[in-house]
Amino acid sequence: MREIHVTEIENTVAELLIQANKILPDDLRRCIACGEQAESASLPRGIMHSLLDNLDAAKELDIPICQDTGMAVLFFEIGQDVHIVGGDFESAVNRGTAKGYTQGLLRKSVVRDPLDRVNTEDNTPAVIHTRIVSGDKIHITAAPKGFGSENMSQMKMFTPSAKKEDLMDFVLQAVQDAGGNPCPPMVIGVGFGGNFEHCAYLAKKALCRPVSQPNSNPFYADMEKELLERINALGIGPQGFGGNTTALAVNIETAPTHIAGLPAAVNIGCHVTRHASKVI
Repeated sequence: MREIHVTEIENTVAELLIQANKILPDDLRRCIACGEQAESASLPRGIMHSLLDNLDAAKELDIPICQDTGMAVLFFEIGQDVHIVGGDFESAVNRGTAKGYTQGLLRKSVVRDPLDRVNTEDNTPAVIHTRIVSGDKIHITAAPKGFGSENMSQMKMFTPSAKKEDLMDFVLQAVQDAGGNPCPPMVIGVGFGGNFEHCAYLAKKALCRPVSQPNSNPFYADMEKELLERINALGIGPQGFGGNTTALAVNIETAPTHIAGLPAAVNIGCHVTRHASKVI
């Protein structure tokens, strides 16, 4: 049994949330650079170039990539041989969230209630997802999510009679409905299977997979590739001004489901689909 103090969890959460908000993963930056080269018209090419300039400026000036520094989403894979000591796990995660958003000078955007809309003033509480896995370590992924893109996400409960084409049409329609609102080029997270809530989780988790890493199942890897081609053929383009690069990647995650259902979810990420990970 390995002991991990809650202070280490708290500090790691703060560190990852700051890092994710200021530095985009390398493979996603490369996708944006490739998107610039794919644009033949001057307006979309210029927009893609400006997006790259923004990433460089954020890194050089040590400031967030985007003014919407998001709602904190944390994924934890906790080894079953870990004993968390020194306090309460969830409280430590929220202290780390508050520390990250305060020390990192990140915008605090969380309200305490959906209707009274009073700001919590420290961006807590975080959205926390946990899994118990083998081993004696904790793998933490921070994925702060802005709501310009989050608001464009969709879910649908299909019947088992739905075919591959029906599912692809659903994804394409979600992207078309989103248009320029989620600050394209987008990253499209897709979940198929599970039940109502697990399907949405799969779509969110898909956004944390490196865009350079296709689905391990060749069937879904081909589906990702075909969807990306069809999405980019929509012509929405960078920031919705038209062009060849509406999406940078499509990531699909799946899970077993019930004989009577086929849940599908689309979680749309903007061109700064942020995430950072660390193992403690």
